[in-house]
Amino acid sequence: MLKFSANLTMLFTEVDFLDRFEKAASAGFKGVEFTFPYAWEPEQLADNLTRYNLEQVLHNMPPGHWDRGERGIAIFPDRVAEFREGVKLAVRYAQALKCPRLNCLAGVAPQDISEKTLRQTLVENLRYAAAALADQGIQLLIEPLNNRDVPGFYLNTSAEALRLIEDAAHPNIYLQYDIYHMQIMEGDLIRTIRAHMNQIAHMQLADNPGRHEPGTGEINFTNLFSSIEQAGYSGWLGCEYIPTGRTEDTLAFLKPYR
Repeated sequence: MLKFSANLTMLFTEVDFLDRFEKAASAGFKGVEFTFPYAWEPEQLADNLTRYNLEQVLHNMPPGHWDRGERGIAIFPDRVAEFREGVKLAVRYAQALKCPRLNCLAGVAPQDISEKTLRQTLVENLRYAAAALADQGIQLLIEPLNNRDVPGFYLNTSAEALRLIEDAAHPNIYLQYDIYHMQIMEGDLIRTIRAHMNQIAHMQLADNPGRHEPGTGEINFTNLFSSIEQAGYSGWLGCEYIPTGRTEDTLAFLKPYR
């Protein structure tokens, strides 16, 4: 049976963030994820997870200055020390939240640094992070994003991400496959997921266009979910979408899986 987690950054925004744990549990979710935990004390978040019997399934490593448009710093050669401090911080939170996987956003590629330098920096940073996380039993994930919503993002397709994993050559690096982003960039969702199931450690979902709940756009989620289940996927599917109304009113697509 497929497992669905609630992305608390995007769902239940009708209430304050710390109140969304209770909302997720009341809606039937057993797992939660969110973009970043760093605005709250880890003990505060851990208490909410325990109180509502929820599993933290994913969060991202520090992305740099998110409010200034940064979407990760792993490609920047002059920020390696900052990246490594971010790894330590992310691990501290993951330990407190018992979170088994962390996602590393590569970053928006600057125009004044060569592709060779960007690639070398990213590969070395991923190797460092993969080793540090492996020591704690945590998986390192990388995620391609579409270049329409995030212009200039370094990774845009699953093929690019898989080549990067091959270049980094560390057994603790996996693919985070976002159905919404990959529908925009490449389509061919079912074949790609089946072909790389052993390298996918987490999935996220939203329909396209609009990044809303399943059933609002062009993706046949009934067929897609069936194929993912038949392929033997045992990980989580993160509901990372923009609800078209009150979050509880957008969850009908989950009924066959509860």
